[in-house]
Amino acid sequence: MPAQAGTPLIGTFRLAAGDCSGATPTGTYFRMIDPGGTIATGKYFANPDSTCADKSITVEQPGTDGGLVTGSFQPDPATPFDAFGNSLSGRILVARSFTAIKFGISTNPSDPQTHQKVTAPTITLQGNSLSGQITAWSAAWNKLYFNQGSPKPDGSRPGLTSPVIGTYDASTHAFVLTWASEVVGGPFNGFTGFWHLQGTFVAAG
Repeated sequence: MPAQAGTPLIGTFRLAAGDCSGATPTGTYFRMIDPGGTIATGKYFANPDSTCADKSITVEQPGTDGGLVTGSFQPDPATPFDAFGNSLSGRILVARSFTAIKFGISTNPSDPQTHQKVTAPTITLQGNSLSGQITAWSAAWNKLYFNQGSPKPDGSRPGLTSPVIGTYDASTHAFVLTWASEVVGGPFNGFTGFWHLQGTFVAAG
């Protein structure tokens, strides 16, 4: 049965691979905004390893779990990095090269950067609109961790950090989710990650 208004969507948000061949990117992708920029206009950080003509867009591919699971965690592996600092996380997304080092995404009961306890991701449907929290979303890169959730583990939304919002088609189960999360601390302090997730929701069970 289709989810009713106000219902938490518990299952897997199966992700479509990112595609930057058209005028506007589609599918699942990531952009980083320079300090002082805006979500709408940038200035955007150029990833030299991007396969897109616009190097500010890093397209993503679904990981071994097919995408984002709500209601439970998809943690980093016991060995989170290889000897070169490449992330070995691959359940949500395939680890992608970002300035010559692969970054991966995970959700963990304890945020690896802040060491604060967090709750598993939740996405709720109201009408055809999605909202929720993805506090546990963590990026691993170069043996470092960067919380990329919204809100942050302490409940705040610093800088350009924006709420998780999206759309859902109950007949096709197609969804789009977006949010932004400012990096706090580390070598990318003050930069903001913008996340665009697109695909098809599959309910648990």
